[in-house]
Amino acid sequence: MIPELGQMSLIIALAISVMLGLIPLYGTFRGNSSYMAFARPASYAQWVFMAFSFGCLVYAFVTDDFSVRYVATTSNSALPLLFKVSAVWGAHEGSLLLWGFILSTWTLAVALFSRSIPAVMLSRVLSVLGLIAVGFFLFLLITSNPFDRIPMQADGRDLNPLLQDVGLAIHPPMLYMGYVGFSVAYAFAVAAMIGGKLDVAWARWARPWTNIAWVFLTIGIALGSWWAYYELGWGGWWFWDPVENASLMPWLVGTALMHSLVITEKRGMFKAWTVLLAVGAFSLSLLGTFLVRSGVLTSVHSFASDPERGLFILVFLLLVIGISLVLFSIRAPKFASNATFELVSRESGLLANNIILVVMACAVLLGTLFPLITDALAIGKISVGPPYFNFIMVPLGVVLAIVMGFGLLMRWKKDSFSRLWGIVWLPLIFALVAAIILPLVFAPEFSGLSLMGLLISSWIAFTALMWVIKQKRSPFKLSGTSWGALLGHIGLAVSFTGITLVSVYNVEKDVRLAPNESYELGGYQFTFLGVKDSQGPNYTAYRGTIDITRDKASVAVLNPEKRTYRIQTMPMTEAGIDAGIFRDLFVALGEPLGSNGAWSLRVQYKPFVRWVWLGAILMGLGGLFAAFDKRYRRLSKKAQTTSQKTSNKEVYA
Repeated sequence: MIPELGQMSLIIALAISVMLGLIPLYGTFRGNSSYMAFARPASYAQWVFMAFSFGCLVYAFVTDDFSVRYVATTSNSALPLLFKVSAVWGAHEGSLLLWGFILSTWTLAVALFSRSIPAVMLSRVLSVLGLIAVGFFLFLLITSNPFDRIPMQADGRDLNPLLQDVGLAIHPPMLYMGYVGFSVAYAFAVAAMIGGKLDVAWARWARPWTNIAWVFLTIGIALGSWWAYYELGWGGWWFWDPVENASLMPWLVGTALMHSLVITEKRGMFKAWTVLLAVGAFSLSLLGTFLVRSGVLTSVHSFASDPERGLFILVFLLLVIGISLVLFSIRAPKFASNATFELVSRESGLLANNIILVVMACAVLLGTLFPLITDALAIGKISVGPPYFNFIMVPLGVVLAIVMGFGLLMRWKKDSFSRLWGIVWLPLIFALVAAIILPLVFAPEFSGLSLMGLLISSWIAFTALMWVIKQKRSPFKLSGTSWGALLGHIGLAVSFTGITLVSVYNVEKDVRLAPNESYELGGYQFTFLGVKDSQGPNYTAYRGTIDITRDKASVAVLNPEKRTYRIQTMPMTEAGIDAGIFRDLFVALGEPLGSNGAWSLRVQYKPFVRWVWLGAILMGLGGLFAAFDKRYRRLSKKAQTTSQKTSNKEVYA
C-alpha cells in the first residue's frame, strides 16, 4: 500500500509541476496577479508531495519490502539501518527520485526566501523550475519508476559493497544539491530573458543562489574524493574518472559564473556572457546525469546501462539548451552595455579568469567524450587518461593562479601596471620564501615541481591577504562577500599545496610481509602482526594488524580489512589510515602469499593529503559567507523599489 501511495504522490507532484510551469508564466504575460500568486502555494504543494513520495521509498527500504523491485535489487535484510537508508539513492531509480526531491526543495527555498523579488520575476523563475520538474518527474514515471512491484522476494540482492559506506550517506545528496542548485541560476537567467530585462537586479537576485549551489557542489566533490581515497583503496585524490569529470565540469563553469555575476552586479557588464554561463552550468549538470545513467561510460560510479533512459535525458538536455539559446538569440540586442573598461582593470582580470575556467571545462569535456566520439565513428576504442588531462590542466592552472593574484588587487574600470607592481612585489617575495622553506622543513628532499606548486599556492594566498590589508578594515568589519573571496582564494591555495606535496612526495610500496616482519617507509616502521578472521553484519573479513612506530615510539595501530560480502561475493578492501594534518599513513591489505601467514600489503606515506579536503572546506565556508552577505538583502530591497518604478509595459514585455 505504501509504495502505491508513493507513486500516486509522485503523479500528483507531476500534475502540480505542470500547473506551476504554465499558470504563473501565463499570468506574467497577461499581467494577472491572481495567476502569478499561484506560484508560491504550488511550490509548497509540489515539495509536500515529493517529500511524501521520497519518504514512502525510504519506508519501503527500512521495512524490507522486497515486493518493490527497486528495494529487492538494491537492499538486503542484513544491511545496517544507515545503509538501508542510503541504499535509497544507491542505484538509478532512487537516485533520480532524490534528484527530483532536491529540485522541489530548491523550488521551495526560492519561494520562501525571495520575498523581496518582484512578483513578475519570481513567478517566471518558479515557472521555469516547474517546467524542469515536469521533465524529471516524467523521466521517473516513464523509464525509472522506483515503486514498481514484483512478487514478494525472500530477501534482496544487497547494496553494491562499494557503496556500503558512511560516505555514501552524504556524498550523493551533497553532489545533487550542487547539480540541481544550478537550475536556480538557470531559471533566473531564463526568467530574465523572458522579460527582456537583464539588469543589475537580476544578477543580485541570482548571485546568492549560485554561491550556495557552488558550495554544495564543492563539498560534494571533496566528499567523493575523500570516499574514493579511503574506501576504494586507491590512495589518491583525483583519477580523471569519467564520472568524476562529470562533476568537475559544472564546478568549473559554476566558478566562472560566480565571478561573472560580480561584474554584472557591480558594473552592469557581460550580461550575455553571464547568461550563457548560467545555461552552461546547468546543462553540464544534466550532462553529468546523462553520463552516469546512460551507461555510455564505464565507471565505478555509474548507476545504469539502459540506453532508453540515457536517450530521455539527452533529449531533455537538448531541450534545455535549445530553448534557452533561442531565447538568447531573440533577446540578445537588449543585452548591450555602455560601460567601458581598460585592458588593465578588474573587469579584464575577471574576464581572463572566466575564459581560463571555461577552456578548462571544455578540455575536460573533450577528454571525457572523445572515446565515445571515436567509438561512434568506428575509428576504434581510444582511451584518454591522466597524461592528457595533466598536460592540459596543469599549465592552465598555473595561468589561472597568476590571474587570480593580480585580478583581486586590480581596480575597477582602469588601473596601471606600475601601481600593481607596487602592491604585488611583497606577496611575491613572501611566496618565493614560503616555496623554498616549506619543502626544506616538511619534505625529504628539494624538488623543482614542489617549488613551482608551492610558489603558485603561496602567491594565491598572500595576494588574497594583501587585498584584505589594502582595504584598511578590521577583519571583523569585512563584508560577507570579502570574507568569501578571502576564504575562497586561501582555500584553493591550501588545496593546491596538498595536491603539490602529495603528488611530489607520496611514497608507496607493495611489500610481502610475514607476521612480525617490518618494512620502513618515510621514516616510519610498519610491523605486520598477522591477520585474523572477522565478522560484520553482512560480510566476513580478514582483519590485519599493523603496528607503526617511529624512533621506537608507538605511532598507531592500523587494522586494514579484506572483506567478502555474503550476497554479492565481491572482495573489498578497507584501508587502514592514520590521519594527520601533515601526513597520512595508509595501509591496504592485499592477498595471502604462501603458507607462513605472509600477505601482500600496500604501504603509503602521503604528506599533506588532508590539505586537499581542508582547502575544499575553506572554499565552501567562503561561498557561504558570500551567499549570506547582509548587503544582498539591502540590495534586493533597493532593486525591488527600482523595479516597481518601471512601467507596466516594460515589466510585462
